[in-house]
Amino acid sequence: MSPRARTLRPLDEPEAARLRAAELTYVADRLGTTLDGEEPPPGYQRLRAARVVGHGRDHFEAAVAALDDWQVQRRSGAAVRADGGSLTVGTVAVVRLALPVVGFVGVDAPVRIVDVADEDDRRGFAYGTLPGHPEEGEESFVLSIADDGVVRFTVDAFSRPASRLARLGGPLTSTAQAIMTRRYLAALETP
Repeated sequence: MSPRARTLRPLDEPEAARLRAAELTYVADRLGTTLDGEEPPPGYQRLRAARVVGHGRDHFEAAVAALDDWQVQRRSGAAVRADGGSLTVGTVAVVRLALPVVGFVGVDAPVRIVDVADEDDRRGFAYGTLPGHPEEGEESFVLSIADDGVVRFTVDAFSRPASRLARLGGPLTSTAQAIMTRRYLAALETP
């Protein structure tokens, strides 16, 4: 069972404009690398995990609706402030992560959506990190439905520390990422 979903709040326009104008903090040969399961750029650590979260077209569509409403992040215990109502390339957000290994300390993680998958049997998005994010890299959240109706959720990321806190965290930072990935995967499971 996932933690109670937090409320989605809008970004105020000055902050949204600042984030839309900011440069991504990582370099990739092609944005959306994680969305396509490609290898990360050199020097980045990859974290990829997948889980079956349900069965059937109805569950797939319900999971897509939840994904499109930032429910993965919100059900995982993160607070989200985002611009606009739809997840399209260019949408910016600040995901406030409650670090699971250090109690109630929260970290703001600004991101921009860099690619979207919108196919009949595969939907999702990838976001890249912006200045102020403790890591630099990209993360994708993809739902797929197989011919037999199995609905699979995949989280794929590459990252490296960007902040002093993340660098000092060393193995704790990797542990926190792994915990959040498990929470993300559990967020769309069938109850």
